Amino acid sequence: MEQYLKLTQDDEELLKDSVKYRRLVGRLIYLTVTRPDIAFSVRTLSQYIQDLHKPHWDAAIRVLKYIKGSPRQGLLLPSENNLTLTAYCDSDWGGCQTTRRSVSGYCIFLGSSIISWK
Repeated sequence: MEQYLKLTQDDEELLKDSVKYRRLVGRLIYLTVTRPDIAFSVRTLSQYIQDLHKPHWDAAIRVLKYIKGSPRQGLLLPSENNLTLTAYCDSDWGGCQTTRRSVSGYCIFLGSSIISWK
């Protein structure tokens, strides 16, 4: 998704057929198991399953284009790795445009490999 794109439920054009969008978001959710780089975007897109607007569909297609353009991205678990556990956390206060709730996330690394994220 674009860096400063703010999706809302009050966007202009309401799309009638949301089956394709639901199917696409469901497949993207499945893909986040091995692609933590799209986890935030997919979480944001999944919030708009009920009220689908044109900007939501455009953002989902943009994520799909990103995945197509970066086929070798994903998790790498090397056979030789140090066993140092490192964790990072980040949040933004009031980041959700609809509910004004904070959006936070974390990632945990074992050596140089990511093992958990949200």
